[in-house]
Parts: sequence; structure tokens; C-alpha cells
Amino acid sequence: MKKFFKYLFIGLGSIILLTIIGVGIWWTTRTDVEKSNLMLHFHAYDEAIELNQDNSEAWMERSVLINKAGDFGKGFEYLNKAVELEPEKHLGYRGWIRLRKMRDYDKALIDFDRLDSLTPNVVDAPWGEDIDFLRGECHYGNKDYQKAIKAFNQSIINQEEDWADVHTFVYLGLCEFELGNYEKAISEFQRALKQSEYVPESFFGMAKAYQKLGQIEKAKENILKAENNMHYKRDDAYNEFLNEIYMSEIQEFKKQLNNK
Repeated sequence: MKKFFKYLFIGLGSIILLTIIGVGIWWTTRTDVEKSNLMLHFHAYDEAIELNQDNSEAWMERSVLINKAGDFGKGFEYLNKAVELEPEKHLGYRGWIRLRKMRDYDKALIDFDRLDSLTPNVVDAPWGEDIDFLRGECHYGNKDYQKAIKAFNQSIINQEEDWADVHTFVYLGLCEFELGNYEKAISEFQRALKQSEYVPESFFGMAKAYQKLGQIEKAKENILKAENNMHYKRDDAYNEFLNEIYMSEIQEFKKQLNNK
């Protein structure tokens, strides 16, 4: 039995030693680019960058970690380098960060427009969202409602009515409301409800539009629906959306209506 364990340990030791030697030989025969890509695979981004300064994915992924921590100044040092190396790959993320995290609508638009110019035959989807929807949000944030309407309508064309993000129609309603087109706003909010009957943002928008039109009973009906469907609101633990609504404002508006 002792001999068995002796030979077992010798065998295992030999296998481990040969593996280490093999890995060492393999590593020494790899180029820095290959080593960098391997480090990227193991999420060792700083090591990947050190091995290959032109590895845009490593610069990009390193920036994501820093941006998630909220240090955009440092994060953009890495992200800007990624964009410099491969703009087509990384402009969308930079624009998305500028829109959703930094509320820098003008610079976000510059990134989205530049990305669009680099991919003339493609409908881009920065960070998984239609580019014209994101451009619409930028224009909405800038209070340029006519340009926002144009962008959101283009987003519907890009994705087709039944597949467009439901909040495309919500935003269209919000833009028409801001322009004083209350009946048109209601029509756009109703388009959202055709896609999904549980959109509190649409009910809230219609309540405000009906109030402007003097139709208080319809306003009360819709604010109640908004309140009852708040668990379906557009929500994200990491982002506050431009059209995000809150229970406190629903209840305040409901109180105003009930006092009429």
C-alpha cells in the first residue's frame, strides 16, 4: 500500500510538473497580442493593456468597471482610448453613458451621430437600445421636442410599430403635451397602451392632458389607473430615466384632482 501511494504521488507530481513546463513553453511562444487576449478573457484588464496597448476591448472593459463605480472622470480615460482605437465598436457605449449616467445630451448626440456615420447601412443599437430612441431621449432632455418627435418616429420605423419600445410612444405623448397638443398627446399615450395595457406613464400622461382639456372625470379615471399600475413603471436600480414617474407625484396630482 505504501508503494502504491509512493508511485501515485510520483505520478501526480510528474503530471503537475509537465503541465507547468507545458504552460511555460506555450506562454513563451505566444505573441503579446495573444497573451493580451488571454488576459482579457480572464478579466485581467490592466495586464491585457500592459501587454497590448492597442487592445480596445481591454480599455473598454476596464472603463465599464470604473464607470459602474461612478468615477466617470477616470472611467473616461479608458473609454476615450477605446473609442480612439476602434470608434465603431465603442462610440455607442460612450454615448449611452453620456446620456443615461451624465445627462450630457449634446455630447451623447455627437457620439450617436458619429457612430451612425460610420455604419451607414446599419441601424445601430448602442448598449442594446435603438439609436434613434436614444437620440430622441437626448432631444427630449434638451427640451427640443420637435427633434425628439422626429427621432422617436424614426425609431418606430426602424423597429416597426409592434416591436418598438413602448416608451417610444410615451415619449411622443410627453413631447406633444409639452407643445400644448393635448389631444395628440392622448392619442400617442393610447398607442403605448395598445402595445401594453399596463403602462402607468401613459395613464399619468393622459390624466394630465385630460386635466388641461377640462375633462376632470377622465383625468381622475386615468390617474387612478396610473396609481394601480405603478409596479409596471419604467424602473432601473442604476438609472433614473428622463420619463420616470414616482408614486408621490401620482398621489399629489390625484389630490389636486379630487379638490376640484
